[in-house]
Amino acid sequence: MSDTRPVKKQGIMICGHGSRDKDAEREFGLVAKGLKERFPDLPVEYGFLEFSAPNIHMGLNSLLAQGVEEIYAVPGMLFAATHAKNDIPSVLTTYEEKNQGLHVTYGRELGLQDDMIEAFQARIYESLGLDPVNPPENLYDTLLVVVGRGTSDTSANAEAAKLTRIVSENMGFGWSDTVYSGVTYPSVGVGLENLMKLGYKRIVVAPYFLFTGRLIKRIQGYVDKVAQANPEIEFIQTPYLSDHPRVIDAFQNRVEEIMQGELQTGEETLMNSFKRRLAAGEVDVHHHHAEFVDPQDDTQGLSESDHSHSHDDHSHGHSHSHDHSHSHSHDDHSHDHSHSHSHGHSHGVYKHIGHPMGPRTMIGEGVCCCFMGQFTEEILEEEKHRIDGDCTKTALAH
Repeated sequence: MSDTRPVKKQGIMICGHGSRDKDAEREFGLVAKGLKERFPDLPVEYGFLEFSAPNIHMGLNSLLAQGVEEIYAVPGMLFAATHAKNDIPSVLTTYEEKNQGLHVTYGRELGLQDDMIEAFQARIYESLGLDPVNPPENLYDTLLVVVGRGTSDTSANAEAAKLTRIVSENMGFGWSDTVYSGVTYPSVGVGLENLMKLGYKRIVVAPYFLFTGRLIKRIQGYVDKVAQANPEIEFIQTPYLSDHPRVIDAFQNRVEEIMQGELQTGEETLMNSFKRRLAAGEVDVHHHHAEFVDPQDDTQGLSESDHSHSHDDHSHGHSHSHDHSHSHSHDDHSHDHSHSHSHGHSHGVYKHIGHPMGPRTMIGEGVCCCFMGQFTEEILEEEKHRIDGDCTKTALAH
């Protein structure tokens, strides 16, 4: 007997982090455009967790308005850190609960798929003026520095280091190492300064990022600064991944995994992990970061599951403020440094925030707003001579 149940209309949702940089928003849209070409018969939308429009709710609303009942959601993120593990599944779960009859399946992060590795290698060859199809046998005279995002998630940081080793062996670099633009260590600046001591006269700095944004521009600015101070060394900056065809291939793979039911076999999915940890009280539902809010959208309130995991009759929100005031004097004049900033969300607390080669090395380079909340008063006192109190400056290495 044949199955006569109606087939639910399907749609694809790409969930990004978001950026204050409008160029990053535009470039993220290129992925949706590329996936639409791969799935011409399905609606494809995208949205961001924070800062940017459309937010994830707006993308989901658009799919719903097009009659979609089965949503294939994939994180537009390289590795599975806090946002992919907790924040995106939280938003998707809330939305699904509020829309009866809707089913959302959440896929895997891009990870170290062969397509992603080959896209990264192609960008590196491109920056060297070489043909990825006919590459040289080796690059023994060149040092590779991969710049990872850097998070409080140890496993995500380890994946960036693993990528560096894979690419280094595949391409035959003389040496390679990983630096990070986020809360872990070594930071971009300290990492480059140490690696220059190896004596290589050609250094490739390759950021493993999907799109442009403030971080990319700050990394590029810092490399430019180091290059000017060391004219005897050739610094080559590799472009970020963007919508390289192999990147679109990787996104397509993640969607097809959902379609073919491959997520139900093998290791625990990101969504199943989130729900298990939520039920065990290991994670709270946090809404909604620093999302762009559509004034016409009334779907962004708390769901039943949000209320069931709230405390003392108020939602466990993500908004908090940090205020630090430091006064010190030198050269016969004094400076008062006050930092007052509010984040719409928090990242995981990183236990090595005080590492001598970590984020503290970026204090005074315009990155204080991002990290001051995790620095202890002891660290701030130790670094007070480098704090300039101006969080609006363009950071060189973040």
